[in-house]
Amino acid sequence: MADRGGEVEVHGSVAVTGAVTGRDPDALVAQIEHTREDLARTIDELADRVSPANNVKMLRDRVKQELARPEVRIGAAVAGAAIVGIVILRIWSRRRK
Repeated sequence: MADRGGEVEVHGSVAVTGAVTGRDPDALVAQIEHTREDLARTIDELADRVSPANNVKMLRDRVKQELARPEVRIGAAVAGAAIVGIVILRIWSRRRK
């Protein structure tokens, strides 16, 4: 930031201190409208990202992608077989007593 009465950096058409440099008012209005549209688009994107319904949908899609991988399918099959084996052993051991 510049001190009052000091040098001012100019970025585009607005100075760092907020003073508007010599520019056409119509161009300034057009720039403000463009900035509003960008801000509205950004807010819509943020609302989509934090929406619970969208988060559930993204999670569901991610799980489907992961389950499509062969190594995940093999791991799930091995885990399932291990659970079935443990259940069969427990049932068998209870019947022997």
